Amino acid sequence: MRQGRDLIESSRAFAPESTLRSWWAVLSTTGLMIASGVALWQPLYWPLRLVLSVFAGFLVVRQFVLFHDYMHGALLRGSKVARCILYPFALHSLTPPRVWRETHNYHHAHTAQLVGSSIGSFATMTTQQWQEATPAARARYKTIRHPLTILFAHFTIFMFGMCVMSFVRSPRKRWDSALALALNWGMTAFLLAKFGVATFAFFWFIPLFTAHAIGAYLFYAQHNFEGLVIQKREAWCYDRAALHSSSYMEMGPVLNYLTANIGYHHVHHLNPTIPYYRLPEAMKSLPELQNPMRVRLTPAVIAATFELKLWDPQLGRMVGYPEAAVSGVRYPVSGAATPE
Repeated sequence: MRQGRDLIESSRAFAPESTLRSWWAVLSTTGLMIASGVALWQPLYWPLRLVLSVFAGFLVVRQFVLFHDYMHGALLRGSKVARCILYPFALHSLTPPRVWRETHNYHHAHTAQLVGSSIGSFATMTTQQWQEATPAARARYKTIRHPLTILFAHFTIFMFGMCVMSFVRSPRKRWDSALALALNWGMTAFLLAKFGVATFAFFWFIPLFTAHAIGAYLFYAQHNFEGLVIQKREAWCYDRAALHSSSYMEMGPVLNYLTANIGYHHVHHLNPTIPYYRLPEAMKSLPELQNPMRVRLTPAVIAATFELKLWDPQLGRMVGYPEAAVSGVRYPVSGAATPE
């Protein structure tokens, strides 16, 4: 079985894109978003309008994954036209390109490390860290990983984390975070003042709220699941992190379309320059990618995922708060960092 550089080299055969297919993905998704926006502007019967609004949220998820691929250089690399389409979308969806590129690239380079993996990802404490943490640190950690934080990701993760805090930390470098906030707050004020609550909710707020909640959970579940492997920094291996610390989320064809194959996350982490539409092909062609850590979007799996809170180095798996709290064991973990 290939591993390490050999496996990464083999995956490069799937990196070349079809420019026509890439443009069709971006333009067709943009067209569907515009069409859904026009429909949502109409005074339709509210249940139909709500369904269309949630569907528009899924389209935001799809367009975001296309933006994500563009930022990796997997889709339409260097295209100024694509940039003119996808960068304004990124501001609209509260994912300013500067902070996104910085934190997401770091995430790929440090996935599932005991040190540094919380940048661009959800923080992960070890059981030892939890035992030694102050009540304030525990409360903060619980808040970060709470299901309500993910449900309300529009406010907690995207508006506050991606935009407000990134701008506060580095105003000159991350000026586009302020621009994203200005656009969203400006549109909120304009729509409420000129067109009322219903138009604002169905046309603007619900699609973004839906997309951010879905996106936050997908990201959470892709790196927080039964069977996850977290490595010490000195022993960390890139390909092992891709194959054993990133999940494969099994979805049907409709959800795979709406999420642009982001469920093939282990393949993406092995080689982020593979376009989204070639991820299934890569998985099918490379035997090493065909036995990933699998998760599903079912209520039982989602509930179980939220029960996994801490990394137990002795057991070599994620555990919940109660199990870690009653164990009473102290673990000699080297280099473990507290969440930022």
